[in-house]
Amino acid sequence: MTNPGRTVDVREARAGRNRLWAFLGPGVLVSVGYMDPGNWATDLEGGSRFGYQLLWVLLASNLAAVLLQSLAARLGVASNCNLAQACRRHYSRPVYTALWLLAELAIVACDLAEVLGSAVALNLLFRIPLLAGVLITGFDVLLILLLQHYGMRKLEAIIAIMVLTIGGCLAVEIVLARPAWHAVLGGFIPRLDADSLYVAIGILGATVMPHNLYLHSALVQTRRFGSGSSATREALRYTLIDTVFALNLAFLVNAAILVVSVAVFFRHGIEVTDLRQAEALLSPLLGSAAASAIFAVALLAAGQSSTITGTLAGQVVMEGFLQIRLSPVRRRLLTRSLAIAPAVAVIAAYGEAGMLPLLIASQVVLSLQLPYAIIPLIRFTSTRDILGEFTSGMWIKLLAWLVAGCIVGLNAWLVGRTVIQWGGLSREPAGVSLFLLALMLACGLLLLWISVVRLRGRTHP
Repeated sequence: MTNPGRTVDVREARAGRNRLWAFLGPGVLVSVGYMDPGNWATDLEGGSRFGYQLLWVLLASNLAAVLLQSLAARLGVASNCNLAQACRRHYSRPVYTALWLLAELAIVACDLAEVLGSAVALNLLFRIPLLAGVLITGFDVLLILLLQHYGMRKLEAIIAIMVLTIGGCLAVEIVLARPAWHAVLGGFIPRLDADSLYVAIGILGATVMPHNLYLHSALVQTRRFGSGSSATREALRYTLIDTVFALNLAFLVNAAILVVSVAVFFRHGIEVTDLRQAEALLSPLLGSAAASAIFAVALLAAGQSSTITGTLAGQVVMEGFLQIRLSPVRRRLLTRSLAIAPAVAVIAAYGEAGMLPLLIASQVVLSLQLPYAIIPLIRFTSTRDILGEFTSGMWIKLLAWLVAGCIVGLNAWLVGRTVIQWGGLSREPAGVSLFLLALMLACGLLLLWISVVRLRGRTHP
């Protein structure tokens, strides 16, 4: 996957809609990561607890995602080098090894959400026990094995069908929920407090996902276009359209989940603590027996589609950072085994009540990993020695650094608040406390280092 091969030839496509159609696809594959079960968990909890208050967070996160994913696509198209390869090329071995470990942690956190979401969907549709459902998800490698033989264009079509299924199901739920649209518009007024911060950062982590940046920078390289500056500029233009279209569709899906949560649960004073609880209450509250089944079908489609792209992202990360090539099945088995362990442990210890908090926590982990993908990406796309004439313009650079600063600031706020609370309540031995403090210090120093260290190597003549 590191070198996907330019298997989709767009050179013969006629100008206009046909040519645009040839470039559409990578954005759709990336967009499913923005509507996976982790998004469902954060959107459902955010809506049921805070009403429309966090709707603006979804919009802001989506705008940030469009900007950052377009930069990832720019890096892939203009340098013929994905983000993981660029990190290996331009940072020293200790630094890119640390970045690889953090990227793998983000992928495992994302996979954990897919495990739990798919297990819940299987339980809702077929009454399979949750613990058994978690274990069954380990066999989805057979799906990966089947789809890899169809080629990139057919894979994109399959994912697009799943995305349309999710969107169609949620459109029906919106019609049944009959939300107050004037109140929906009020949700776009920015406001945030200490109580909603944790869920807001979970929404951010579920929306702007670090592994998607690695994946997108590789997927755009599947298009074979002509040589020269004009051909590259055309590819960048069509890739931007693909990104904006797909991610705005993902935003509508996430907004629909939150709106349904407010209209159904917040309106009745019900705080959602479990995906199964949400499904069980939909039918009686909406007055339609089909509501629960529609919810389960959409959730299963979300889990399985994000499973496919998560595997592709894992290949990109491992091959790009370490130059180790694993088959999709082996890669999936490795990641899924690391994700199943905490899922099984939580279900065994806390039962169903522990699932939603674990889903939210996985998305917060994603948010905490974001700066370690965003900052290298911004630096690479802002360096003329790497992208040459396709280097980001001044306004794009300013906006990108503003987004990075906001994400780092929110994460620092959350970490500081958590440390204060944990310090007041924790009875752990002093050695554990010192270890955690040392770990946080190391992560902070790594973030500072990748922000200021001089990049080595060149990829542009």
